[in-house]
Amino acid sequence: MSIEAKFRKLGTDNAPGQEVRQQSAGIEALLRGEKLGGRVVDFSHGDVDAHEPTPGSFDLFSAGVALGGAQAYTEYRGDIAIREQVASRLAAFTGAPVDAANGTIITPGTQGALFLAVAATVSRGDKVAIVQPDYFANRKLVEFFEGEMVPVQLDYVGAGDERAGLDLTQLEDSFKAGAKVFLFSNPNNPAGVVYSADEVRQIASLAGRYGVTVIADQLYSRLRYTGVSYTHLRAEAIDADNVVTIMGPSKTESLSGYRLGVAFGSQTVIGRMEKLQAIVSLRAAGYSQAVLRSWFDEPEGWMAERIRNHQAIRDALLKVLRGIEGAFARTPLAGSYLFPKLPALAIPHADFVKILRLQAGVIVTPGTEFSPLTGDSVRLNFSQDHHAAVAAVERLAILVERYRA
Repeated sequence: MSIEAKFRKLGTDNAPGQEVRQQSAGIEALLRGEKLGGRVVDFSHGDVDAHEPTPGSFDLFSAGVALGGAQAYTEYRGDIAIREQVASRLAAFTGAPVDAANGTIITPGTQGALFLAVAATVSRGDKVAIVQPDYFANRKLVEFFEGEMVPVQLDYVGAGDERAGLDLTQLEDSFKAGAKVFLFSNPNNPAGVVYSADEVRQIASLAGRYGVTVIADQLYSRLRYTGVSYTHLRAEAIDADNVVTIMGPSKTESLSGYRLGVAFGSQTVIGRMEKLQAIVSLRAAGYSQAVLRSWFDEPEGWMAERIRNHQAIRDALLKVLRGIEGAFARTPLAGSYLFPKLPALAIPHADFVKILRLQAGVIVTPGTEFSPLTGDSVRLNFSQDHHAAVAAVERLAILVERYRA
């Protein structure tokens, strides 16, 4: 694959945080309808200004700055004292030991951890099992490193609330076909479904049977709603050498701007990640690393209140979406994403996404970013101001009626 082709396949024009470019032929003719007023809401990422960051996080950052070079130039893996503190908390949270010295690395955001983990396990021609739909970067990184994707379907529409809907037969078939890596998010991004204990146990069993390395993105595993249980893959009798877990303080804690991620698990994979980080970014931002001391150490009741606020936004948006005839929206059990399936429209869904931004001031991520099979869906990150988010989805509903087939 040529270098031009590799970068073209990244397809960042429609990635979260990027403005959708208006290049469709005749798009202007579609935009003659009346524009809808209201505050612009960017559902492609969370609004960190809408929710209070972890109390004391900026003080910890300032303290890191005050330390100067000792904090600025940590080990490539990150400051060992911070890793030890984080490893202890992650072990308690996930139910399995975490090796702070050799099995943990602090990265520039969980996106940085994902990049390093894929780079450490995938080379040209390697088969990688990829869930559809799942986080948009998974597919793009595998393609960039010239791996061969083996899709595994997630029937989040047809499965009941007890299961995420992973096709475990397809997963085993992908391992039989030679997939050496399985990459997935739990809770699933974009659908917000949580893998059942049985699904997680079977993933662990299959990975062990076929010697597959699993990269588990658990970024939103703290933001779980009322009555939702969660099973950590690394605690399910999977060989520690076969799993890398990725977490970090992000939208859940309104700390995205500090760009902090943590990967922990296989010493072999973490060691490779460190070597690569040493030439890519040297380390996670040294001063920012100090903020990790606040992670899992929020004031009593703070996280519960954060979850209640997000659940209220989720439920309000679901009420609007379910009032759209022909739409479908499964209730997210965790995280801050909704993935509604829209009814048939008189225009291509790609054009509708652009019109939605121009006419209604509502920015969403197209479903095609997450799977070629979900082009009629859009992803909404509802970690937003409550009232602004509801008003934005009401404008989306108006435009669905305007362009309904």
